[in-house]
Formats: sequence, structure tokens, C-alpha cells
Amino acid sequence: MAPPMARCPRLPPPHRARQPGRGGVGPWAPREAAAGGRAARRGRAGERGAGRRGGARRTMATAAAGAPGRARRGAPMYSQKELTSKKRDEFEDILEERRLSSDLRYAMKCYTPVIYKGLSPCKPSAIKSAVLHSEQVQYVIKQLAKEMGESPDIIQEEATEILDEMGHRMQLGAVRFFAFTLSKIFKQLFQRVCVNEEGMQRLQHAIQEHPVVLLPSHRSYVDFLMLSYLLYTYDLALPVIAAGIDFLGMKIVGELLRRAGAFFMRRSFGGNRLYWAVFAEYVKTMLRSGYAPIEFFLEGTRSRTAKTLTPKFGLLSIVMEPFFKREVFDTYLVPISISYERILEESLYAYELLGVPKPKESTSGLLKARRILSDNFGTIHIYVGQPVSLRTLASGRINRCPYNLVPRHLPQKPSEDIQEFVSDVAYKMELLQIENMVLSPWVLVAAVLLQNLPAVEFELLIEKTLWLKGLTQTFGGFIEWPDNLCAKKAVLSGLTLHSNIAGLVDGHVVLNDKGVEDGAVGEIVFRHALAVLMCATYRNQLLNVFVRPALVAVALQMAPSFRKEEVYSCFNFLRDVFSNEFIFFPGISLKDFEEGCFLLTKCDAIQTSQQEIYPTDKGSGTVSFLSAMFRPFVEGYQLIFRYLSKEMKEAFTEKQFIPGVRNFVFQLLEKGSTQCYEALSSDMQKNALSALVQLGAVKKKKMPSGFTYNVNQEAVSKILDMFDARIPVQKPVAARL
Repeated sequence: MAPPMARCPRLPPPHRARQPGRGGVGPWAPREAAAGGRAARRGRAGERGAGRRGGARRTMATAAAGAPGRARRGAPMYSQKELTSKKRDEFEDILEERRLSSDLRYAMKCYTPVIYKGLSPCKPSAIKSAVLHSEQVQYVIKQLAKEMGESPDIIQEEATEILDEMGHRMQLGAVRFFAFTLSKIFKQLFQRVCVNEEGMQRLQHAIQEHPVVLLPSHRSYVDFLMLSYLLYTYDLALPVIAAGIDFLGMKIVGELLRRAGAFFMRRSFGGNRLYWAVFAEYVKTMLRSGYAPIEFFLEGTRSRTAKTLTPKFGLLSIVMEPFFKREVFDTYLVPISISYERILEESLYAYELLGVPKPKESTSGLLKARRILSDNFGTIHIYVGQPVSLRTLASGRINRCPYNLVPRHLPQKPSEDIQEFVSDVAYKMELLQIENMVLSPWVLVAAVLLQNLPAVEFELLIEKTLWLKGLTQTFGGFIEWPDNLCAKKAVLSGLTLHSNIAGLVDGHVVLNDKGVEDGAVGEIVFRHALAVLMCATYRNQLLNVFVRPALVAVALQMAPSFRKEEVYSCFNFLRDVFSNEFIFFPGISLKDFEEGCFLLTKCDAIQTSQQEIYPTDKGSGTVSFLSAMFRPFVEGYQLIFRYLSKEMKEAFTEKQFIPGVRNFVFQLLEKGSTQCYEALSSDMQKNALSALVQLGAVKKKKMPSGFTYNVNQEAVSKILDMFDARIPVQKPVAARL
């Protein structure tokens, strides 16, 4: 089925009862951190304040010191001011109407969505034919035939097979089947599915004006199903979705996904020029024609930790190319934030992080998973962000003239400026996703609980959760507090929903690590680690809001004095080390430092003078809390670095490193030498290894069988000493504070 062909303007969807603004419970301040509580804003949770206070901070410098590589050109894409002074849209529950009307009538409704004004309707088969006979693909076919001594017909047949494997076959019948089935499933799984209607209206307008690329966050397999369901509900053109080739292994389901708009890509192209040419041309052909919105995940895969993964640039570079070559006037990039009160795969992710192999996607596995239909997964919030014009982003920064000097069908390696631009856009889109992620009360509870293991008094938990709510709002966090619920009921509601992770026992809240009293020591460690990692998944959602002020707080404890230069040096060091754990816009380390200092000043946690930054007496609780929140990462990296500096004397692969460091940490946990269960996470282990590669302490070498690593023992030991504050952190070059 070609995308819907109706061109008439659409009326807004039928009115649904809008959720009232989220009321907070009023200013509240625990004894140990009154300043943070007093800073909590009144009104709907999640709204930002009125902006920065005049003179609240001193401009430190204009040099982006310590950033690797050359300075980035043009106006900055990322502004912290955007993240601290924004009023967000309200939500409405799209399941409310579904619960009151027939799912069959919904699935069989008259579906004539708004489409791109320049669209020439065509069938999926016509798209494939256009790709196969395009100048770009034909050029590569001829080049390969010449190099390999093969007939072009043989190479063309291979290209046809690639297209058959890859291409979607969207059909309205399959779309209606999914609409009916997903309505049943979503009503069973979720209490509410909340969407910002203003965002949907902006998206409707964008789809009519220019080709659109949807960039959702990726936390669950539900993500792409939910987005298609959402666009169908609002009578918008359904997207074509880049999906992993793994889904083709699911009999029947894989074909249904293909007919609902999924096109399939291999996880790795392995230098296959023909595959790359066919895939890139397939995506660009759909984008140039405005055939349908194109949807893919910048993160590349689901995040197992609920932290945003560093972006992948390949697909983003492909969808930008038609604009660079002046084949389209503009392209809209739409960041979409999908937040889960409870993630369907939470336990599966924890097992994966602890080394249990991921189950292969299969129809039988999907059928076995139907038992989750009896469970409750709370609320989903979907925030459709403001469409971002690629033309506006590139204005004054990208010179498209060089593309005019080369025939369009000839492959071109992107210039350094283009690669840098693509990277910046990717990070900007992810930061916009992060900005609109919704935080539930359970996220706050999880953060408090993990700092008070093995148990915390219920009343104290409520007190600290309320204090943390105020601090989160002060830092610009997007909190959705349940309507008319006092703090006690909100916390109890979270504990009920997440009873598989934590529970209330004798007036104390404890992790639900059943069976830890029984069995061998190793089994006890594993079960407790499982509970910790599941709880950490929700705390991690808060880290996106807290990362900059928290790194300043940690830097204050690491630095030998309170001098700004030394605190900034430690901050810059931590930012570099944790660059794979958290999303930082490239090249603005100093601005991130200023932002962290500004937020801490805003809640009266620190004071600054011309030369110094120091904690206040009333802010000591805030600084301690932020430092403790990031302690698992600091301690986890210390353990991993210690393992590499002592155990890895020869070249090794990642497959050797992961089980090795896991066993090392496991033994320390069994002996009681550490309590850092999060160091068992394969995600942390891989990120730590990547950080050392970026810092030059580990060399990564490509071999025929994969990558190997060699440790510079002296360099790793030096970094470890900086972490342990045994030697001062090296100052960034040209840092003028």
C-alpha cells in the first residue's frame, strides 16, 4: 500500500478530556537540605521556572578549553538556556477514548491522513524499481562488476535480492490488524498512554510542508509499535521504520511488521559497498519523494539502562544528504521522548547486563511473553518535540556548493565539516529527547532507596522523596505527579507498581531480592545484583537532569582546593571519562561546567567568588546527595580500571574482557571488599573500556577476527590515581576561569 493519498486538510482529533495540570504538594524542605526544597516551584510539576535570576552567576570565560579537536564553527546548536526556561505542553490520555468505544470500529475507521504536499503517490514496488534503476546504484553495480570481473546482471540480481530482503510492503489491511490488536494489548498493559496534543498538531503541519524524520528515544520494543499506533490514531501518515534484520527471524510477525511499514537493515554492513549503496538510496528515495515520514532510533538499539546511548551517525547522515545535494528544500527532524513508568523488559535487561544471553527474537518467544498481559505497567508519556529545520541548523555553517561540483550519482566521502555537523545534530536531537523525558515519583523513590540500602524507613523515604522532587524541579526536571495524591500515596503507588523490585516490610522499604538468604554466596550476590540493576534503571532516568551539577559536586570533593581552575580541571576529567555514560554536546565542556555551577548556586548549594567555588553549610546535604548518586559510576570505573591495570598484561578482545572483569568484581563482592554491584553491568564495563580508548590509555586495533585491545599499564594507573585523588588532575589546556 502506498501511503495514504488524501490531500484534504484534517480536523483536529475528537476532543478528549485534557488532564488537568499536575499539582505539586507545595514547598517542602527536609532538615538536611532546606534550600533545595524551598527552591521547588509551585504549579504543575514539570513546568520550568521563569528563567535565570539576573546576576546569579558570573561569566567564567569564553574559551571552550579542554575540548578535543578544532573549535566548532557557526552558532552553537545547544543552549543551556533552552533547558532551564521552557514551558512544556500538557498531556492527554489516548486510551481513554479507546476504553469507551469499539476497537473494531477504531481499526476500520476511514483513514485518510494528511500527507506531504509534494507527494506523487506510488506503490512500494515502484520505490524499489526507482532505487534499482537509480544512477547511484547503477554506478556502484558497474564499478563492482569491473573490479570483480563479473557480469553487471549478476551484481544487479544481488542488488534485487538485497531490496527484497530490505523493503517494506505497507498494506492497509496489516495496519488495521495492528490497530485492532495493539488497542487490545495496550489497554491491558497500560493504565494510560499520554501524548502532548500540541506536539501532534505541530507534527501534522510539518508532514504537509517538508519531508519528516522521526527520531524517538529507544527504551523498549514497544516504541516503534506505539508511534505507529499514535499516528494512526491522529490520522497522520504512517512512518516507514528502520528495523533490525533480527525481526525477520520471527515467522509471520516479521512479515506483518514489513506490511505495517518496517524496512529491515543488517546490524553491520561489513564494508559491503553494494548493500550500503542500495540501502542509502532506498532511504533517500523515500525521503526525497515525501513518500512517508522516516523513523529510526539514533541510539541504534534499546538502552538497557534507561540512559540515552551515544548516537549512531550512519542513518542520520543518509537522511541529510538530499538536503546537502539540494534535492529537497528542507527536512524536518522531530525528536520524540517516550517515557515508561515501568519498562516491559526491565528484568530481561538486568539479566542481559549480568551476562545472561539475550533471547533471540522469535514468534514462539513472543507467544510465551503473553503472560505479561496480566501485569500492570503503569503509564507511558510520549512527548513529540518541536520539529527542527535542517535548513535552519545548516544556515551559516554548511557550504553546500562543493556538492554542485560533483555529479550527484558519484559517491562522496563527507567532508570534515559535514561529519562534524552530523555529529552535532545527532547530539542536539538526543539532548532534546532527554529534555522532554517525563519522570514519575518512582524515579525519585529509586534514587533515594539506592542511597539507603539495605533498608530505609518509610516515613524518611517520603520525606527525602519530597525533597528530591523540589530539587529536580529546580534543576528543570519534567516531573508528572499523580493527580490529587499526597506524597505518601504517590510513594505507595510506586511501590505497588514495582513490587517486583522493592517492598514495604515492617515500616521499612527494602529491595525485593527474594532468596538471598538461601543458597550459595554466588547466588546471593547474583540475586542482589539483579535487584540493584533493576532499581538503578529507574534512578538512571534522573541522572540526565542531574549530571552536570552532580559532576561539579564530585569535582569539589576530588579537587585539592576550591579554586575554580582546579574544580574545573576535575570536572573536565570526569566529563571525559563518563562521555560514554551520559550525553554531552561536543566541545562545550566549559559551558557544561558553568551550567552545573549555576544550578548548584540556584539551590544555594554552593557560592562562587572571583577565584573560588565552595559548598555552603545549608547546601552540604545537596552536594552529598549528588555525589552519592554518582558514586556507583566512580567506584565502578575504579574497579574496572584496577582490573585492567593489574590483570590484563596481553592483548585481549571484548569477549575476553567482559567475563574477566565480571569475575573480578564478583569475587570482591563475595568477599565483601566492595558493595558496588553496578560494576557487574556489562554496559558500564564496555563504557569504561571505551573511555580508556578515547583517553589513549588503551589501544584498539582492528584485526580480521574483530578488535583487540592493549593496555598501557602506566597510563591506566595514572588515571586510576586521579580518580582516587592521589595525584592532581591535569589541567585542561588554555583554561581561563
